[in-house]
Amino acid sequence: MTIANIIGGILFGGIGFVALVYGKKQGSLKAMTIGALLLVYPYFVTNSILLYFIGIVLTIALLIFR
Repeated sequence: MTIANIIGGILFGGIGFVALVYGKKQGSLKAMTIGALLLVYPYFVTNSILLYFIGIVLTIALLIFR
């Protein structure tokens, strides 16, 4: 675990939490699914570059599919 991984996990976990709550409130399965993925994936990805790449892609997908 590096500082970059911890910061990325907190950042994308926070975005995922907000997306999950928003999706639940709006009844949007897409937002809930992407939010859950943003919450969970940092636990399984140890490479910092890959962690940020996946997080950015999922965040962009969240903005596109809302």
